[in-house]
Amino acid sequence: MKTNDVQWTDLFKVEKKKRYFIQLLYRLKIERMNQFIYPKNKLIFQAFLTTPLDQIKVVILGQDPYCLINQATGLAFSVKKNHKIPPSLKNIFLELKNNFNVSEKKMYGSLRPWAVQGVFLLNTILTVSQGLPGSHKNYGWEIFTDQVIRLINNFCTGIIFLLWGSHARQKKKIINQSKHIILEASHPSPLSAYRGFFGCQHFLKTNNYLKKQNKSPIDWFKNMIK
Repeated sequence: MKTNDVQWTDLFKVEKKKRYFIQLLYRLKIERMNQFIYPKNKLIFQAFLTTPLDQIKVVILGQDPYCLINQATGLAFSVKKNHKIPPSLKNIFLELKNNFNVSEKKMYGSLRPWAVQGVFLLNTILTVSQGLPGSHKNYGWEIFTDQVIRLINNFCTGIIFLLWGSHARQKKKIINQSKHIILEASHPSPLSAYRGFFGCQHFLKTNNYLKKQNKSPIDWFKNMIK
């Protein structure tokens, strides 16, 4: 099968019938009755709605959604356009600007302009309880996102995977490095950005790899500048 013969809907048709996925969604439904869970139900799979499988050029893999009110959008690391920029995203923008020798530009926090250019913004875990980062570890999302990565691995070619942090790097074992490119770094959070995220030059390297494949590079600043 060709990549354009396969869609995200094919993945969901299979996974939604599996026991782990049914239990996962039921658990979230019950827990939402007693606590705030982010993102909202309608936004959990926003990354899949924004970036079709056959349009993916780059995968940025994070950990889990922001855990404070009105932050999580269903796109990894992204917030609403005019929302206050969280620390991890600040560090992402700092590294981005350094890659292209841009220092003065102020940027919006929504990464949707990246997603519509083919940057698939995926967390390894897709939900979180309010104020408790990592709280939905082992709910079953890791199984699901493994399947997502396998689908991309099998039906796409030349994808650039940016694996930020230990959770993301665990996915390395299911990526065929003869078909795809893997760039690894520490997570951009303030706790770990200085351990290898700053200076990784992933944005610059990504565009160079895309050019080598005769693919259009990502305009990282398009519709992002205030």
